[in-house]
Order: sequence, then structure tokens, then C-alpha cells
Amino acid sequence: MQFAGPLALRSGASISDYTLAYETYGTLNAERSNAVLVCHALNASHHVAGVYQGQARSEGWWDNMVGPGKPLDTDRFFVIGVNNLGSCFGSTGPMHVNPATGRVYGADFPVVTVEDWVDAQAALLDALGIETLAAVMGGSLGGMQALSWTLQYPERVRHAVVVASAPNLTAENIAFNEVARRAIVTDPDFHGGHFYEHGVVPKRGLRIARMIGHITYLSDDVMNAKFGRILRSAVEGENNGEAAGTDYRYSTQDVEFQIESYLRYQGDKFSEYFDANTYLLITRALDYFDPARNHGGKLSAALAQARAKFLLVSFKTDWRFSPTRSREIVKALLDNSRNVSYAEIDAPHGHDAFLLDDVRYMSVVRSYFERVAKEFQQ
Repeated sequence: MQFAGPLALRSGASISDYTLAYETYGTLNAERSNAVLVCHALNASHHVAGVYQGQARSEGWWDNMVGPGKPLDTDRFFVIGVNNLGSCFGSTGPMHVNPATGRVYGADFPVVTVEDWVDAQAALLDALGIETLAAVMGGSLGGMQALSWTLQYPERVRHAVVVASAPNLTAENIAFNEVARRAIVTDPDFHGGHFYEHGVVPKRGLRIARMIGHITYLSDDVMNAKFGRILRSAVEGENNGEAAGTDYRYSTQDVEFQIESYLRYQGDKFSEYFDANTYLLITRALDYFDPARNHGGKLSAALAQARAKFLLVSFKTDWRFSPTRSREIVKALLDNSRNVSYAEIDAPHGHDAFLLDDVRYMSVVRSYFERVAKEFQQ
């Protein structure tokens, strides 16, 4: 959908003539009361569920969660996925031409925040004629957007489902993001963010950034169980260098351990489809998010504006967005006498657990959305 704009941004800049890519699933009911907005995390998109016809590896990033008969049941709900501004999957971003200059934005794309994304999503809902959301849902950075929705547009959200998220990033998380950004901006092919004009891509920096990020998404237990200290040479005779139970290989001679091969595979794959400037923009948006900042650092004061009912889910082995951070949100909401449900799942998968098929996790979300559905079916 094309928007003439301008959309005012928190940085003081604005953006005009921008496009938002989105997908919908299910049917909007006559009362327009069954809409659920799903907000994506760092490297995902508007393609939440389903499979694109005739395209390889085109399954939606939350296909196990969203669809007919699934926890977020599209036989009941009208689900909307929106690609955020600044992304590289269809919405206007650094790879696109700035209509004001006729040149590709590149590093000149304006700074965007979680709050800016929510404003853009609200503009899309306005255009679709949806005044109130039955729910807004997201994991990780998507969970931050869901939380922000309840503060920016409290009267437009009845429920918020916040999974594996936090009210802000810890200093350690910001540090991981900064190291990843430095890997990108110091790549000789980055060219100050205007690498498009040079016909190159800073793949080395993107590879390292993804490797750093991927380490933080997995738990130590999962990495040990999956890879341990297995050498590539130990399995090469069995499956031509491909580790058992995986679909990756890396042929460079300096790769000795299977975990090295796995990380390089993930880095290579990421560098082929993700935009470097988008990575910088989105990780900065993560760093900046802090609803308590304008309330003296008091989260309870910030969340006093929320009117929605909440479900929060965390995972015990998620050290990037630990359960402690979700409990901070729960406490702040309870301080304001808000309706809150909380589940802490003892899953082994680390931060990535929010994307995986844990029966307890899926059951919690399914039960919650059955409750949400009853409200508009009465």
C-alpha cells in the first residue's frame, strides 16, 4: 500500500511517498472486530504464514503459530502481517529511491524507532478500515512493538501477546548489537552505506553480524547437544562433510568444528538476502526502545497508559531476553491493576524458542486466543 505521507518520525525527520508491504490471512468479520496484528522481529517480514506458490523455501516465519486450526486460528481471526519501514522485504527502506533526490536512500534513510513502526502500522489499519484490534502479537522485537501499541494507541488494542521480549535492552544486548554493527561498517565494501552505487555488498560484515547474533539466539545446552566439540573430519566419512541432522556444509579448510561450519553457513545465507543498512537501522531501533525513559525510568508509570489485557510468555533458557525482563513488565502491569497472564516455559532452545513447536508454549497461546475469540463471538 502506498502512502503519500508525510509520516512524522521520532527523530524529527519525516518520510513521504512510502510503501508498506503487508499480507492478510483469514476473513475480517462484519463487525471488524477479529483483526490481529502480528509484528515481526529483526530479520523477518510481512510473510507470517503459508507458503508462496512455486517458490522454494517460502514458508512464513511463524507458520507453526498462524493458520487454520493453529494457535492463532485464521478460521476465527483476520491476521495482518506488516513489513516495517526500513526493512528490505518490500516496504520502503534504504534500498529504495528517495523521491526527493532521485537517488537510492542508502545511509541517508531516516532513523526509525519502534514507535515509528507502530505509527505506520496504525496508518495501514486506518486505510483498511480497522479501528480496533482484537489483539496485537509479537516475539522479541515484535513483542516490543506489541507493547508499544498498548501505550501509543491504548483505545485501539483489546489484547497484547508479548513473547520473549523486554521493556528495553540491557547494556549487554546493546553491546552485542554494536559489535555486529561495527563488523558491517568496517567492511571495505560498505562505502559509508552507499555500497549500492559501487555494485557491491558488504557480505563479510553481514556474515559476522549474523554469526554474533545467532550465538545469542541459542542456549548453551542446545549448542552442546547439537554440536558439542564434534570435528568436521569426524563425520565427513559418514555424510560427505555434512553434520548429521543438518542441511549445511562449509568447505573452507580452516573450519574444524561443526559449530564453526554451522555459524558460517548461517552467515553466508544471511548475507545473500539481508540489507546491511537495514540491519543497522533495526538494531538501533532495538537499542532506542525504552518506554520508561520519559517517566523517570519507572516502567510502572509508563505502562499506566495501557488498557489492554496481556499475555506474556518467556523461556527459561533465553538469556538474550530473559524471563526476568518479562517479569518486569508483568509487575509494572500488576502495579496498575491490569489483567495479565504470564507463562514461563522451561524450553531448552534459548531465544529461538519463540519460533519453535513447544507443546506447552503453543497450548498457552491457543488457550489465550480461544478466550479472545469468545469476546467477539458473544
